[in-house]
Amino acid sequence: MSIISNALSGSIAAQAALGAASQNIANLQTPGYTRQGVLLTSLGAGAGVRSAGNGVEVGALMRFSDAYKSQQMWRTASDQGFRSQAQPYLTQLERVMGDEKSSISNGIDGFFTALNAAAVDPTSTPLRQQIITSADAMAQHFNSINNVMRNQVLSVHQQRAAMMPQANTALQNIASLNERISTANAAGTNVSALIDARDQQIDGLAAQMAIEVNTQPDGAINISLKSGQPLVIGSMAGNMTSTQSASGAQVMKLQFANSTFTLDNVAVGGQIGGLGEFENNTLQPLQNSLQDLAKGLTDKLNAQLAAGQTMAGTAGKPLFVYADGNVSISKDFVAADLALAKAGGAAGDSTNLQMLIDIKNQPITVDWVGSVLISDADTQLVGKLGIASQQNQALLATADTVRTQAINDWKSTSAVNKDEEAMNLVEFQNMYQANMKVISVANALFEATLAMMN
Repeated sequence: MSIISNALSGSIAAQAALGAASQNIANLQTPGYTRQGVLLTSLGAGAGVRSAGNGVEVGALMRFSDAYKSQQMWRTASDQGFRSQAQPYLTQLERVMGDEKSSISNGIDGFFTALNAAAVDPTSTPLRQQIITSADAMAQHFNSINNVMRNQVLSVHQQRAAMMPQANTALQNIASLNERISTANAAGTNVSALIDARDQQIDGLAAQMAIEVNTQPDGAINISLKSGQPLVIGSMAGNMTSTQSASGAQVMKLQFANSTFTLDNVAVGGQIGGLGEFENNTLQPLQNSLQDLAKGLTDKLNAQLAAGQTMAGTAGKPLFVYADGNVSISKDFVAADLALAKAGGAAGDSTNLQMLIDIKNQPITVDWVGSVLISDADTQLVGKLGIASQQNQALLATADTVRTQAINDWKSTSAVNKDEEAMNLVEFQNMYQANMKVISVANALFEATLAMMN
């Protein structure tokens, strides 16, 4: 009887819908899970004007997803990753260089204060010794901040190198999932869980680098960098490496099939690109500027001391030694070696001392800010660092907001809503019970018909 057939198809469809709802509820807290549902299709009537139809069938098991929203979520992950990596480094540099006690300005001011104090009595051994003590303190200020920057360079390189295995694992996983999804699609198997797993891998990869994602007809996806280099094509995955050149710079390469690509460590985007942008545009210029200031100042002071005369009447010798970015006091340098008098001057002459004091207001050229007075150089460097940090914080805040909005947009389509699923359970339970009632009525009619024939 068509009544039983229709009711049976309805009960089967209701069971399928209840199965989808139960799966959604079970994965209510599963990260990246995409809710599912059934598409019910009415089966048309057969031949004859008295046939109302042949019931219902599950036309498809739907996966509630929006490709645009997924793409937007991945793009915002890249933007957020790009800005998030530099901020801890910028904050540390701000604290160290802006601290009153540890700043370069504090060291320079202390040294020139000692020079000014010695002008009262240039022959005083304690005052001369104070100059050497202050010179050593100034050198330690330079060295301390230079060491912080060197450690940051090392940390950036280590962090970038540590991301390579993670990225390669994600690429391999995506390629493997591509193959499984293509095979399952060909067999007509539900691939929603596989796609969810792949999307999670893509989201993690997108945080590390800026990528383009293209879906293929067989369900596989191809991934490339924004600059065009392929990362995943079907079941093939690339391999990324980061090595250090002879000059100390890191070189990133991508191996795909038989091709090798050299990557720009900023243009790659994401967390990796954020590290490259900070290193190239902030850390290296700032480190070079610090070294320019240290070398320029110590060279000027040593040159002026060489032009003067000690109390013993001998020519002055260098007070500072500059090597590989570090400043130190010349070995065995003592207070009597300070040439504070002009050449040929009498004991107590302070002409060369005044020339040394005047150096503080002389111009010097540093990498990041150009030509500045020695007394203003550190202040301007700290100011420019502060501006860079504030700009990055503002851009990071914007990236965080946009990322949150993108996730919420994705959730509005794909995430499980427990209230909606509870309603579905009630509705499809009612549908199942109603169809069972139809079958019961059909059985009663069938039994009544048999009774009439007896």
